[in-house]
Amino acid sequence: MNSKELIAELARRTGQAQKDTASMLAVSMECLVGRLNENTSFVMQGFGTLEVRKKNIRTLVNPATGQNMTVPPKLSLNFKVGNTYKAKLKNKPSDGE
Repeated sequence: MNSKELIAELARRTGQAQKDTASMLAVSMECLVGRLNENTSFVMQGFGTLEVRKKNIRTLVNPATGQNMTVPPKLSLNFKVGNTYKAKLKNKPSDGE
């Protein structure tokens, strides 16, 4: 699903115009990104938690050359699914069965 499909589905389910739904989604994303930029986590009860984690500097070895490389520190976005949706996904039948 891409953003256009999400907007169309939200508009259909809420009975709102797609333009209004798109603006509401854009504002929601701005609020979410603003909170994550402040290094605070975003918790949506039942759905999950989004948080920014700092990865420390580390050294890797290039297997082809054997040369050591330093990877600089960086920020990464982490998502932990909530128990409600974890249970729903766990009970979902797989495509191969």
